[in-house]
Amino acid sequence: MSASNPKPAPGEIPASPDAAAESAEAEALAASGQGGDDPLLWCLAFLCRYYERPRSPDVLKAGLPDAGQPLTPALTVRAAERAGLSARVVKRRFTSISGLLLPAVLLLKDGGACVLVEYTGKGKALVVMPESGSGVQETDLDQLRAGYLGYAIFVRPEYHADRGDRYDREGRPKHWFLSALRGNWWIYGQVAMAALLVNVFSLASPLFIMTVYDRVIPNTAIETLWVLAIGAATVFVFDFIVRTLRTYYVEVGGRRADVVLAGRLFDQVLDMQLAARSGSAGDLANTMREFESLRDFFTSATLIAIVDLPFVFFFVAVVWLIAGPLAIILAITVPLVLIAGLIIQIPLGAAVRSGFRDAGSKHGVLIETIGGLETIKSVGAEGRMRRQWEEAVASSARSGVRARSLSLLGLNLTITMQQVATIALVVFGVLLISNGGMTVGALIAVVILGGRAMAPLAQVAQLLTRLHQARTSFRALDRIMRAPVERSPSREFVHRPRLLGDITFRDLSFSYPGQDIEALKGLSFAIKAGEKVGLIGRVGSGKSTVAKLLLGLYQPADGAVLVDGTDLRQIDPANLRRNIGCVPQDVVLFRGTVRENLVICAPQAEDPAVLQAAKQSGVEEFVAQHPMGYDLPVGERGEGLSGGQRQALALARALLLDPPILILDEPTSAMDNRSEEMLKTNLTAIAADKTLLLITHRSSLLTLVDRLLVMDGGRLVADGPKQAVLDAIADGRISVMA
Repeated sequence: MSASNPKPAPGEIPASPDAAAESAEAEALAASGQGGDDPLLWCLAFLCRYYERPRSPDVLKAGLPDAGQPLTPALTVRAAERAGLSARVVKRRFTSISGLLLPAVLLLKDGGACVLVEYTGKGKALVVMPESGSGVQETDLDQLRAGYLGYAIFVRPEYHADRGDRYDREGRPKHWFLSALRGNWWIYGQVAMAALLVNVFSLASPLFIMTVYDRVIPNTAIETLWVLAIGAATVFVFDFIVRTLRTYYVEVGGRRADVVLAGRLFDQVLDMQLAARSGSAGDLANTMREFESLRDFFTSATLIAIVDLPFVFFFVAVVWLIAGPLAIILAITVPLVLIAGLIIQIPLGAAVRSGFRDAGSKHGVLIETIGGLETIKSVGAEGRMRRQWEEAVASSARSGVRARSLSLLGLNLTITMQQVATIALVVFGVLLISNGGMTVGALIAVVILGGRAMAPLAQVAQLLTRLHQARTSFRALDRIMRAPVERSPSREFVHRPRLLGDITFRDLSFSYPGQDIEALKGLSFAIKAGEKVGLIGRVGSGKSTVAKLLLGLYQPADGAVLVDGTDLRQIDPANLRRNIGCVPQDVVLFRGTVRENLVICAPQAEDPAVLQAAKQSGVEEFVAQHPMGYDLPVGERGEGLSGGQRQALALARALLLDPPILILDEPTSAMDNRSEEMLKTNLTAIAADKTLLLITHRSSLLTLVDRLLVMDGGRLVADGPKQAVLDAIADGRISVMA
């Protein structure tokens, strides 16, 4: 770890971080336009240094839904958590902010923020303002109070001991699903209370009827009838209100849990290591879609049915109080229904799991077809894709029919048992009446209560189906949530906001997930900062794999990649990729506009930087010829742009943040000669002070480099000055085609 400043003792002014780190962070803020324009980001970066957990602005904002806007208080809390800090936004009077809670971030009326470091006495306090840099200044408390908005963000370090109840050893959140529901425990407590009241209120109708038949009619007690009717009507009104509130609370709890869980799942997908991803994109998308099944099980009418289920025994007990022996009929029927449901759930679970797999296959075929529709039409592969689709649909339909058939079988068994139980209640009830052991009103009440007791059981079959769907969905989503991530909350990275550009591959071996053949074998080389190096070799020799490893997209099986002498695995991926501009071999653009795709890595970039990157890459040339300019629409995966235009846009994206390292993987493979020559001229000036790694098969681009690395079969077969290596290839001393 890089050295950091000691935490100041109480009463001392916090020391500034080391000059190099502070300068690098200042440059990063200036380059991103986030200095005074994002006061909360600046305040959080200061507190990270204060608590000896320095983080660059890029790391703090990595993965947040900022869309180029300054941090909000809610996003500040999320950013603090990623930095190993615990933060909460509190509405508090200025005079109620205790010195024990300092330092704290104060939100100001002018939209800004500052860090209140400590009180110094005599109506003064030490504060740090974003506009003044890291300098601590003394200010008057009355002046600070006048500008205070009334909200503060209290931040404290969260040590590993504090995180043990929420994170596992790998730094992954424990109980990612239940913790989201637990956050709404009071809502579900209201639902449980409402369920109790609803089931108690449901006694009003049978007891009303029993009293009318047994007491009112024989005695013609009309006044009593009106009193009972008014009482029952009042109960029904309250029953309606409670049922409405119960539905409302279920929806509120579901909506809150939905937002939290959906955010956690998407964050996990974005942060998941590429090596941990298994299956096709369609399988992953289908698994994410199954989140709805899991959510609905806990946040819909299903939850109400589950809560009502225990009250079956409550109604059986009431029947026992009213009719004694007749409760035995219900006591026998209830276990029979439950046993039938348990027997059916064994084949039902298998059918649901099979349906889940088939749905994933079907979704995978659909995603693959839509994504490659142009290619499918071009090569005439419609028949093959249609056959795959029909096979997937047929298999999914078979699984669905089997699951629905088993579910309906359970439902029909429950209904039949319910009907038999009703007949039995009437028959044995009449026998009791004939012996004088029961009244007619009591029999009617018992029949109604029996139906009320059996009603939740009628949903057992559907509950079991949804339970299996939810359990299957949970297991699939849990595998995603337990996959290793790039930025574990428990991981402390080396603070490297700005890199110089030294690159070292040390005896590195690597194979892609699921493949036994090594893509790289014992690879070793070193590139000095500012050096211009070309990487050439046969197709499939491992050139692009080198770029992926340098970007930290995959981890080597053996050996290491070092940047500026630091193992890549010790550098935060956000810091690493902020310092590397990459043009991949396969350029992927997103639906939007040219500008949105250009600034996707830095939405807050200002126009001068955007225009400069566009000019250097050649984007300006084709944008200037279109009436919409930088608002030119771009379709999915870059539809609407030529291959050369996509590469130019990818290069502009790589140059936007002026990184010290450039990785260009076949950057001109789709460009014409004129565009390539213009790009070569621009790159000569652009890369003058940068480390350049150029991967290419085009000999014309080698004028940009001074040194060549030659790869073959995942190994380095030549390394030396450009001309010497080219001469060796020409003479046959190196048996590889560049």
